[in-house]
Parts: sequence; C-alpha cells; structure tokens
Amino acid sequence: MDLQQELEQEACWKLELDKVTKLDPSKKKKKKRPFIREDATYDSEPDYGYAELLSRVFDMLREEEVSTQRPRTVMMRRPQLLAQGTHITVCLDFAHLCTMMHRKPGHVITFLLGQMETKGWLNKQHQLEMKGLVSSQHFQAVFQRYIDAFVICSCCKSSDTALAEANGISTLSLWFGSNDQRTESPVNMELINVKSHVLGHCKIYLVILRSNQDMSHVLQVSYLSVLELGTFLLPCKFVLCSAVFMILTQHRALANSHGVNSEEEEWEMVQRKGQQFTLNGQPFYVNGFNTYWMMTLAADNSTRGKVTDVFQQASAVGLTVGRTWAFNDGQWRALQKSPSVYDEDVFKALDFVVSEARKYKIRLILSLVNNWNDYGGKAQYVKWGNASGLNLTSDDDFFTNPTLRDFYKSHVRTVLNRVNTFTNITYKNDPTIFAWELMNEPRCPSDPSGDKLQSWIQEMAVFVKSLDAKHMVEIGLEGFYGPSAPARTKFNPNPYAAQVGTDFIRNNQALGVDFASVHVYPDAWISPAVSDTFLEFTNSWMQAHVEDAEMYLGMPVLFTEFGVSAHDPGFNTSFRDMMLNTVYKMSLNSTRKGGAGAGSLVWQVFPQGAEFMDDGYAVYLTRAHTASKIISLQSKRLAIFNSLCGWRCKWGCKKKNHTALDALLSHDDEL
Repeated sequence: MDLQQELEQEACWKLELDKVTKLDPSKKKKKKRPFIREDATYDSEPDYGYAELLSRVFDMLREEEVSTQRPRTVMMRRPQLLAQGTHITVCLDFAHLCTMMHRKPGHVITFLLGQMETKGWLNKQHQLEMKGLVSSQHFQAVFQRYIDAFVICSCCKSSDTALAEANGISTLSLWFGSNDQRTESPVNMELINVKSHVLGHCKIYLVILRSNQDMSHVLQVSYLSVLELGTFLLPCKFVLCSAVFMILTQHRALANSHGVNSEEEEWEMVQRKGQQFTLNGQPFYVNGFNTYWMMTLAADNSTRGKVTDVFQQASAVGLTVGRTWAFNDGQWRALQKSPSVYDEDVFKALDFVVSEARKYKIRLILSLVNNWNDYGGKAQYVKWGNASGLNLTSDDDFFTNPTLRDFYKSHVRTVLNRVNTFTNITYKNDPTIFAWELMNEPRCPSDPSGDKLQSWIQEMAVFVKSLDAKHMVEIGLEGFYGPSAPARTKFNPNPYAAQVGTDFIRNNQALGVDFASVHVYPDAWISPAVSDTFLEFTNSWMQAHVEDAEMYLGMPVLFTEFGVSAHDPGFNTSFRDMMLNTVYKMSLNSTRKGGAGAGSLVWQVFPQGAEFMDDGYAVYLTRAHTASKIISLQSKRLAIFNSLCGWRCKWGCKKKNHTALDALLSHDDEL
C-alpha cells in the first residue's frame, strides 16, 4: 500500500457489517411436490400453496446466492468538524456525507440534533452548524447510529438503499444492480393479494404485486414491526423476490431522537387518577377553549379553513383541550336528519375536526346533545317522538320517555363507533377525544327534585361506559346546587338556579361519571351590567366547586365554560382580561396545592372571518393581543406543572425545578 492509499485509509472509517451466512448450494433441499387442486386447470404454472411458495423462495436464494454478492463493509470519509469559537461546531462535509448515503439533509439533521440534544441549521454553504462544542468521536458515534437505523438493510446488510416517504409512511428502497442501472422513477406496482400467516411470535405477510418494470430497479418495503415476505408478478411469469426483510422499529427511532415519541407512545389517552387528570403518569392540567360550530363550518369547503385556523391559533398560545358539538339534530346542515339517519358529508366534517385537532395536538371534549333548541337539542327529539306517534307535551319528556332515550342511545352508539374517514381510527379508540359530554347544560325544570334528570344521567353514563370504557365521561352541568346539598345553595347565583332540576354533587356521584363540569356566567345569571360583583361571584363559585370536588366527589372539576359578553352594558376588553385573570388565578391556586381544580376552557376562541357566528363572547386571538398574552402565560404555567413530577412523587418533592415556575408565577400583575 503506497502513502496515498494509507492517507485515504486513515481519512475514512470502516463500517463493519454483520456477517450473513453464505447459502451453500450443496445443502439445497429437495423440492417438494407442489399441491395441485384436482379441479384446477393451468396454462403454465400450478397454483402453489403457501408452504410451497415459501420453500421456493429459499430454494431460489440458495441457487442464486444473491446475498453473498454484496460488499460486507462500507467506506466513508470521516466527518470533518471545525470549532468556531466556543459556541458553534461546523461539519464541513455534511452535504457530501448525505450524498454518499443517498439521504436528504433534513432527515439526517433531525436525527443527529435529537440524539445530541442540541440545536443546529444548514448554512449557505450547506454545512451543518451546531450549537456548542461537539467532539469528533461523539459526532461519529451518532452518525453511526443513523447509518445503522436508516441506511443499512436490517436483513442483507446492504448500504445501497434509499429512504422515501409517501402518504405519511416511510419506506426503505433497496436497490438491485449497479449504480448506472438505477432509475429515479418509482416502480409501478399494483397490489394483487395479501395473505397473512402466524409464525411463532411474528406475522408473515405474503404480498403479491404486479410490476411493469424490471425487478432489478427497486424493491420497496414499508417499515413494519413484522416479518414481510414479498412475491412479485412480472408481465410474463412469477419472479420470487430474493430477499426476506425483518423490518423492526427504525421509523420510531427518528421520532424518539428528536424528543418526540412515536404516535402510539406519545398520543395516549388522558386518564383520571383520583382528583387529577394524568397523561403517561404525569399530571395533566388543562388550559382550553370552546368553539362549538366547527363541524358546521367544516361541512362547507369554503369555510372549512376556519377550523384549521382555530386549531392553529389555539395551539400557538398553548391551549391543549377544545370543546365542540358532536350533534346537530334536524337543523341547517344537520348531522342527524332524523333518528338514526345521518348526513355523511356532515359526519365527514366532524371527522375533519377530529383529525385537525390531532394534527395540532389538541384534545377534544365532544358534547352529544343540547339542552337548548340551538342545533336541535332535546326539543328536536320531542318533535321526532311526536312525529312517530307519541303524545309528548314537554321538552323534559326527553329525559323520561323510553323511545326518546333509545333515540339518544342510538346517536351515542353511532358517534362512538364511527370510523374517522381521515385517520381511519374509531372515535371510541381515538386519544384525540378527551372526554364525552352527555349533554350541554342539562336542565329539567319540570322536576325541581332532580329525580328525573338523575335517573337519565345514571342510565346514560353507564351506557356510554359500556360502549367505551377508555374515555372519560362528564355530564355537561353548569354547576347549580340542588336539594341534596341545601347548605351549598347559597353559592348559587340566584334562587331560580336551585329549581332547574340539576344537583351538582348528587349528579356527579352517578356511576360512570369521571369528572365534574362547571360553567361561569355571572352576566347571564346575576346581571347583564358589568360590575365587580362578577369577579367576586367567580371567586366564590369556583372555590366552592373545587372544595366539593375534593371533599365529596373525589374527582377533578373542570370549568368547561367561562366568559363575558361584548353585548353586556359597560363591557370593555379590559374587564374581559380581568375575568380571564380571575379564572386563571383561581385555577392556579388549586393547581399549586395539587387540588381538584383541573383547569378551564374559555368561551370561545374565534378566527377572523367567522364574525357571523359570534355570540358576543368571541375572543379573536390574532387581534386581542392582551388576552392572547394572558392565555399563553397560563398555558406556560400549567405546562411546567404538568412536567414537574410523576404521580409516585409527592407534591412536596424537593426535586421539582421551581426556578422557571417561580419566575412565571411571580407575574402577579398579569394574573
């Protein structure tokens, strides 16, 4: 070896690949006689059974010895790193390394930066700049991990591969033949058949495809955690694929390396544990919002973009839970046109809402029917009942009539068993859904004792749980105290509130209810004129319900609606901001102590261009700058609480990092 070769050898590092046992033709198995059906006729080839096809695969591997023809090592130039001061490290030949691997720089950067837990970017010379000082050994080790996960074929150990993504699925493309035989155009393959068989703890997929191009170009295999066997049909004859792939969890590695878990690991169901919500063993306090009309606007392509705007803007200020209607009964753009008869286009609009929420990592509380006439409500069910021959005289018959109860149950069953046309996930299995709400603001004023409504809640909560034991259930109450707790009725906003047939403590003690809901509307309950009494009432109202959730219910309480209307006499945006601050401060007071106050949802978030749906309570985040800052600050505070400790750790744990939290909580002028 001359001096030049020695220098080149030192400038590169050798990637050792796992050895593959050479297939010995001398040990070739005797071919089994193929199974042929007596009633079958063939032009050229018999109809092989699965065992015969599998045997032929391995026989052909032994005959052609395809695997032994591949180089067992890969030579690559060592990454050239240069430190710029003490804050930046530059990989000078990053573009060249990506070219050698046939990988897009963005994909490589995502993995490297996630593994090294630093930030970086490409400069104008296509060099990778990374924050901090990075040693050559560390960078090379991380680079090796990328090659192992996303370059080397896990079966034949070839590095002559390409990585592609189509329809959200990453695929490994394994090239056959020399470089000059490659083509940039994908092989056109038509799926003919798929057969699956269980082999030990793995499932084998026999995938039959038709290809109009030469097999020497490319074989694409999806990243699946299964053993996948490919059999390909060429125009004239069967050609059995000469590779069997064990594709494990490489696709998950990229997401984990960037600090993001895989879909299955990250997007889990929010659960209740005692008087708090939990997610992956961590606390989950809620800063959320309402936008009730999203399904209706999503049903029209001209207004569907407003739904995306809502989620985008809500996500930007850290809101994590939204609440919206999963009903529209017999009205304009009705979801349910008549009992158990649905408009599929509107249902697809609801699918879109759920899929967009998932896209922006926002969970949804879906309400299943309305107490009020808007969007149909219980009055529409009574109309349907009378149309079917019943003699109903009160809207409250919704709670007692067996036929109407069955109408409601049918709707619940349809929604929960719906398979989302965008995500292909059944609603009852979708972690995007935070909880089911039985009814928006149920009231039964014809029975002040509350017995009728209590019976309905008990039946429906258990019914929902029988269909979906994974998701949480809440009633949708406004929070009024009733006959079961006469000492608490003093906290009601007015005497009439105790006569509407609801009973906060008794109702939430029903089997199947996971958490309590409360609304806060002093302008609707006390006086329409804005005054400081609004804030005083809000404080006492929230505090009373947190205490009840802790002492009597042992469950979280979520303030699922609160706001003040721009139509109120004396309204100004400063008072609305004071209302936001008051609710958020009361919520935080409970959060600091690990109490049952689980968070709040403002009524309601609007994008620009949706003013025609505004009921006076809309908060336009893009132009209500002060309100947006207050909401964002609350999100940051709750996010820190949510990341402090696991549930095995007590609230007094000294391991908590209070520095960032104390800095945020010190802004008393803003909250």
